Amino acid sequence: MGTLSDNYTENVRLFDKALGVGRSVDMVSRDYLIGGRRARIWVVDGYGLDETLERMGSFWLSRPGDALEGLRDMQDFANRFITFSEVDVGFDQEELITSVLMGKTLLLVEGLSGGAQIDAKSYPSRGVDEPPDGKVLRGSHDGFVEAVVPNMALLRRRIRDPHLTMEGLKVGKRSHTDAVLCYLDDKADPALLSAIREKLNGIDVNSLSMAQESVAEAIRPKQWYNPFPKVRYTERPDSAAASVMEGNVVLMVDNSPSVMILPTTFFDFTQEANEFYFPPLVGSYLRLLRIIVFLISLLITPTWYLMVKESGRLPDWLEFLSSPEPAALGLLWQLLVVEFLVDVLKLASLNTPDSLSNSFSMLGALILGDFAVQAGWLGPEVLVYMAFVSVASFAQPSYEMGYAFKLLRVALLLLTAVFDVWGYGLGILAILILLATTKPLVGRGYLYPLIPFHGKALWRLLVREPISRDNT
Repeated sequence: MGTLSDNYTENVRLFDKALGVGRSVDMVSRDYLIGGRRARIWVVDGYGLDETLERMGSFWLSRPGDALEGLRDMQDFANRFITFSEVDVGFDQEELITSVLMGKTLLLVEGLSGGAQIDAKSYPSRGVDEPPDGKVLRGSHDGFVEAVVPNMALLRRRIRDPHLTMEGLKVGKRSHTDAVLCYLDDKADPALLSAIREKLNGIDVNSLSMAQESVAEAIRPKQWYNPFPKVRYTERPDSAAASVMEGNVVLMVDNSPSVMILPTTFFDFTQEANEFYFPPLVGSYLRLLRIIVFLISLLITPTWYLMVKESGRLPDWLEFLSSPEPAALGLLWQLLVVEFLVDVLKLASLNTPDSLSNSFSMLGALILGDFAVQAGWLGPEVLVYMAFVSVASFAQPSYEMGYAFKLLRVALLLLTAVFDVWGYGLGILAILILLATTKPLVGRGYLYPLIPFHGKALWRLLVREPISRDNT
């Protein structure tokens, strides 16, 4: 494809064929007679704003026969006869076709070079309700949606600063998915922005069917064996706005209500929106509690298994832990079975219709309750420890980090079972090495501000500071 020709009939035939007029029922085209000249529009049904297009069409049809005299190109026509504010003129055939598939209305007029791209569209989307995985007791209760334009407006509403930049990109050879980089141009690191642009422009895929996850997989370092998440997601506009104010970059991808916050480090996952809607002392307590509980959830079952594996390892005051009740399955198998059974129940709950949720809850209680203990399948101690682990996993706002810790916990348990104390120690060392060698998408390092060390930044991540001039 190249540029538009000067032959109106040839251009109409080309766009009708390329856009599938007559082949696709949702592709709408309409002929007009504007000032004695032929004209034609193309728009995808469901995207175009009917009221806006009707008003413009009524205005065009009412023009007298000599209204277009003296006009040289489509830009002159747009300046005089297109009342909608968002309009630009293009000459490249592929660009014009893509703009129609993105929801814009294309207008060609006989005798005028170029095509007008009228951005009178409205994407189907839900309301800006509070996201299910980021609820707060106080604070705003709105959330991002699956369309980029409303998401940008939610950030503009919170950051009324002329330095706030929304940089648009197209990703995917066939899908041409909209991606938007949001940042403060006077605060974001230029080297960081360049690195992100380079990664996005280097994506060599046909489509981004899974939106932000497809982007993350296309640009993340090739460490398939590393379970630690390289990207932090949020569906909360207030969290995204705070990150932008701190100099971070927010990447929004069309068709996804989750935005990506870059750069991402391990310590970023210790924060949650609820902490900032409480006083600093309470927020610091909640943050430290979450960190401690999550570390305990990683170590509790392997440590307990190591202590009770052989008698005599515990001091007298902890002797009550060394005598788990006998069960049909060995202790190691009990822990592994419940680990995987909890995940099965989570998967089943996602696919359970609301009308059957009560039945599913009772069935899950039977499987992991007194029934399993009385039948002799599992010991009560195993259920207690695994219940704590399951509850602790929900205290972490990142699902990705929760599953990373789960996989590491199971690996540490298996190493402890095979190599005893040496396996436990080597497992802890391997986790630390894996964490230290994790490659971030962009930024100074996955363990920043611990490595390289930045004391003030690390303190702000571990303790909820009061609001100050530079603290968001």
